[in-house]
Amino acid sequence: MKMKEIIELSTDELLTKRRDLRQESLHLRLQQQSGQLEQPSRLRLLRRDVARIETVLSKRATETKK
Repeated sequence: MKMKEIIELSTDELLTKRRDLRQESLHLRLQQQSGQLEQPSRLRLLRRDVARIETVLSKRATETKK
């Protein structure tokens, strides 16, 4: 997911997306532990997408405080 796409989403959509990505990440980590993970690079992409979403959410939170 690109940063431009993330910025265009509403806060509620971002929170939902973050929850879904974290849940998918959990499932992939469980697959990795059992040796069934087919795309190890997917974990890295999920982690980066979650970080991008967290960045946008924290930026919005600080903007509303001002």
